[in-house]
Amino acid sequence: MLLYLAQMSSAVFIEELCNKKVEKETRAMWGQKCEHTFVGLMCGIMDQMISSKATLGHALLIDCRSMECEEVPLTDAGVSIVVCYSNVKHTLTGSEYPDRVRQCQAVASAIGVKALRDATMVLLDGVKDKLSDVEYRRGRHVITEDNRVLECKDALISKDYAKVGTLMTASHASLRDDYEVSIPEIDFLVGLANSFPGVFGSRITGGGFGGCTVTLVKTENANALMEKMSQDYDAKFGVKVSSFITTPGSGAHPVNMF
Repeated sequence: MLLYLAQMSSAVFIEELCNKKVEKETRAMWGQKCEHTFVGLMCGIMDQMISSKATLGHALLIDCRSMECEEVPLTDAGVSIVVCYSNVKHTLTGSEYPDRVRQCQAVASAIGVKALRDATMVLLDGVKDKLSDVEYRRGRHVITEDNRVLECKDALISKDYAKVGTLMTASHASLRDDYEVSIPEIDFLVGLANSFPGVFGSRITGGGFGGCTVTLVKTENANALMEKMSQDYDAKFGVKVSSFITTPGSGAHPVNMF
């Protein structure tokens, strides 16, 4: 995520240097094109878009087809977001993302839709006999995850944090079992968090195969949670985690230093 924030910050710097403004959505799509063309990573648009377009105190709902974005307020001082780094470096052998793209495309083709966002579980179940077990589970993850995202937006707006947490935990289970991008260390942190007082929910975040968890927790319990994570993770894996409390911030923007 920091890489993409640096990418968008560099773009803003060039815009300021050249006195040429670029739409935030366009900036994000240019960043994605750089990844596709020069790095060779067929990533999505989420990291670039949030790094370019984020608004202080808000989550961002991104429509990856239309590129329309909706700000979702997240300013309640009574809840905090804890990010915990497992100290397992996010590593890929090269085929993980392309394999999942191909699998999802195969499912969409079997159903007869342009993308899995246009599908339902009824449609997926209707072609189950035409799919491998892996393809079926990949399709199930995407379809149910899309639904969870929309439900989460409504729950955040209504400040139903218990519902948000339930959706986060269900999301992790789906990413672990159906999309298969989690690892034992991350699963341990999620399970630990979900058993701790004041925690609404927890899940893996980022590209998977290592990296971080994100946990929604009552602010009064956040520091104790981080201490518990550090102690128990060290006891099990012999490594201390790095964790911090965060709130939604702004995307890349010019800063007046004078």
